[in-house]
Amino acid sequence: MRRFDDEDLTGAEFRECDLSRARLVGVVMQDVEIDGLVTNLVVNGVEVMSYVESELDRRHPVRLLIRSDEPADLRQAWRQLREDWAATTERVRSMPENSEHHGVDGEWSMVETLRHLVFVHDSWFRRCVLGLTEPFTAMGLGPPFVMDQENELDPSAQPSLDEVLTVRNRQASRIETWLAEVTPDQLAQTAPVPDDDRWPPYAKGRAVRQCLGTVLNEEWAHHGFCKRDLDKMSRQESASGS
Repeated sequence: MRRFDDEDLTGAEFRECDLSRARLVGVVMQDVEIDGLVTNLVVNGVEVMSYVESELDRRHPVRLLIRSDEPADLRQAWRQLREDWAATTERVRSMPENSEHHGVDGEWSMVETLRHLVFVHDSWFRRCVLGLTEPFTAMGLGPPFVMDQENELDPSAQPSLDEVLTVRNRQASRIETWLAEVTPDQLAQTAPVPDDDRWPPYAKGRAVRQCLGTVLNEEWAHHGFCKRDLDKMSRQESASGS
């Protein structure tokens, strides 16, 4: 276990770090942002995640639909997610040229985010929900170690926004067709994950509903990240023009 005593970590950035069971004692935390998979977070003796989760549900009712086991709710959730992405796409088209390729604070650009969701679809829907072994879409973007091990993915790909959207629309139609006919029993079945060592290897044994949930959660979370970064870009644009 690493221990930091009397360290000045002002402005530090922890990216893709596992901070499970971390203890922060006597610390000063002002103007701090935390984005990640956070559970059982206790601040000054108060477990705050129940509040955070309920507040997120209030602000984003689609989260309740995403967690439902009812096909009708899942269909509604998917429609809402697609509508949200469509609105954000129209927004970025109205922004300065190449805004869709601009990242903020080391985060993915909008195009890179959409490429990641192409990869999520290939991984968690096509492979895990449908059980297919088709090659990954070359423009898909995964974590660095996955990009290294899956030779079908092209790390040098630089597709345009429209090229990524064409793939995304095709993938969305596949999900919509599947959701239109899926039953609660089918959702509860064990996912037909191919018996190989391709990504994601830890999906074996999960239910179809869980694998679909990963797709929906990724769509919601990354849309939030994308909107956050477009907001920052807009504020920067306004500041530079004032």
